Amino acid sequence: MNSLNDQVILLIEDNVNDAELAIRALKKNNPERSVIHLMDGEEALDYFFPDGDDSPGGNVKPPKVILLDLKLPKLMDLKY
Repeated sequence: MNSLNDQVILLIEDNVNDAELAIRALKKNNPERSVIHLMDGEEALDYFFPDGDDSPGGNVKPPKVILLDLKLPKLMDLKY
């Protein structure tokens, strides 16, 4: 069974101040918790699909929780 320290939280937030506040709150009770901070939608897609194709990357550790800013820059500009 995975411990809480092995569980990844993915934070996708373009505002650095908001991200720092969220990371501080998430790590308050568990400083060893792994929080990955991504700045925009393009970085998030690169995290999940590092090879640029439709299949997830083999090295990606799936997060247990994703905290997502709803108004992300660069996401609407991508062509699918």
